[in-house]
Amino acid sequence: MASLSLKHIYKKYPGGVTAVSDFCLEIADKEFIIFVGPSGCGKSTTLRMIAGLEEITEGELYIGDKLMNDIAPKDRDIAMVFQNYALYPHMTVYENMAFGLKLRKVPKETIKRRVEEAAKILGIESLLDRKPKAMSGGQKQRVALGRAIVREPKVFLLDEPLSNLDAKLRAAMRTEITKIHQTVGTTFIYVTHDQVEAMTMATRIVVMKDGFIQQVDSPQNLYDKPVNTFVAGFIGTPQMNFIMSKLEKKGDDAYITFGDYSIKLPAEKAKDPNLESYFGQEVIAGIRPELIHDEPIYLSSMPDNVIEANVDVTELMGAEIYLYLSIDGTETYNVESNKGESIKNDVIAKVSSRSQARAGDRIQIAIDSSRIHLFDKDTQKYIIH
Repeated sequence: MASLSLKHIYKKYPGGVTAVSDFCLEIADKEFIIFVGPSGCGKSTTLRMIAGLEEITEGELYIGDKLMNDIAPKDRDIAMVFQNYALYPHMTVYENMAFGLKLRKVPKETIKRRVEEAAKILGIESLLDRKPKAMSGGQKQRVALGRAIVREPKVFLLDEPLSNLDAKLRAAMRTEITKIHQTVGTTFIYVTHDQVEAMTMATRIVVMKDGFIQQVDSPQNLYDKPVNTFVAGFIGTPQMNFIMSKLEKKGDDAYITFGDYSIKLPAEKAKDPNLESYFGQEVIAGIRPELIHDEPIYLSSMPDNVIEANVDVTELMGAEIYLYLSIDGTETYNVESNKGESIKNDVIAKVSSRSQARAGDRIQIAIDSSRIHLFDKDTQKYIIH
């Protein structure tokens, strides 16, 4: 078992390209850490530096209390599971799982015991005599995991292991990997671009962008308390709505104003000292789709927060409906381009499947301001949650 310490890690390539910058992270023994972010953010490069497959340009990597910078991959006591499974096609499942142990001259009896134990954990006992070509993607992924488990490493590294599977199988394998982590009791470091995988599996999530860590926190805290607009927009499905607003004070009350409408903030938010310097200024309001309601009970219980919107598109998702709304005079904020843009269909509401709203309707909606987020227009950092 092992903890990891990454201290001011950099990865620089020839030509002045810096893939990872000042990466600092302490990973506790038996944690399930997930690196998440868009393509090219440096998450896989960081994982490969931990594995020893990429050289660390600057900084120090410790596994336990041992400096690993110059230790060969085979001596780091880690096991890696790749996106493409990397199984030997001419070997059976048993031979694939046993191969690494044979290279290490592990006794045959020990190999047999470890392979059978891993096969039992993964539910692939009946596949041990098969070859990879006779197996499904999910079965191959289990074999790749089994090959890592039999090594009994200090650290498991998983690089987008589910990205080749269909949606239903991915959901099932998420549960399987979580169970394996609980059973094996080893440190897991997992890379994905899928925030659903990150939210459902991790004890802590590392959100990355452009080679920098944006936030490290539990899944719930990332959702409830994002440090900036990037994290807020990346975590959550559909993503958070960002509306360019003006923060105003009327007596003891605080309002955010956009277009022709004002939304009253709860008293406890209005008194937050972080708001003081922003009154009269433009801010970015972050509103989760599930905080926008069209049911009569919400319209009557939130009279200060009711506005009108045009329904442009509806998407039935089964248990809920996504409404794509345009609100007169409203300017939305585009996280990718870091600027406000007037875009139709840019405010999304996640409402009950009982909703009667249809494309072309003009409807009333109520915005629950108790969990509204406000961000600084210039720095994109949070003001209040």
